[in-house]
Amino acid sequence: MLTHFFVTGTDSRVGKTIVSRALLQAMSAQGKIVLGYKPIATGSQELADGVRNKDAVTLQKSSSISYPLAKITPFALSDEDIFTSELPLDLFDQITAGLQFMRLEADTVVVEGCDGWRTLITPAQSYSEWVVQSQMPVVLVVGIQEGCVSQALMAAQSIIADGVCLLGWVANRINPCLAHYGETIAAIRQNIEAPLLGEIPYLPRAESREMAKFLDLSPLVGQSSLAKAATNNK
Repeated sequence: MLTHFFVTGTDSRVGKTIVSRALLQAMSAQGKIVLGYKPIATGSQELADGVRNKDAVTLQKSSSISYPLAKITPFALSDEDIFTSELPLDLFDQITAGLQFMRLEADTVVVEGCDGWRTLITPAQSYSEWVVQSQMPVVLVVGIQEGCVSQALMAAQSIIADGVCLLGWVANRINPCLAHYGETIAAIRQNIEAPLLGEIPYLPRAESREMAKFLDLSPLVGQSSLAKAATNNK
């Protein structure tokens, strides 16, 4: 069983939170206790009762346990650019501790990333380094729009080259007017060995909808064994 995995995207604003919601709902429907975790989030707001991040709120509402927002997103940044924000030197240790605590509470923790796979948190350090250190398997979210085929292939190649297991990918139709949608999906499927786990249609207010029906998690059964074997071989 997958105890935790990381959700990354081909870019920012491709629907990682919506896909994370769908994953949480789908696993919850299988009887699992699930928690969403977004260690670092940008675009947070300073309110009278504290810092609030809309992605963290979506994850909170999609989880089996009503976790405090401060635990779901310990680093809720107001700046839209993670690279320009000041983060502690022991950032990886802190977010690892948060993940380990959540794993004690849940069967599976869905860890949502920030922006794309190569997002920098310092001039010389990427967020993906933490995922590699933790040997977390990855689900890739592909925002279906112009240019997404090359973005998807480059992201998948980078993930695999970094030595972590690519569990699968999810297509999120963020451009409802895109021509040749079916051909685009077929081209990505042909060139990424990891399975397609689902297709999310263009939906208004998707963060408040039931999303599990758009996913098929059956391929993850075999993939989770591969991820475990890869981790054990490190």
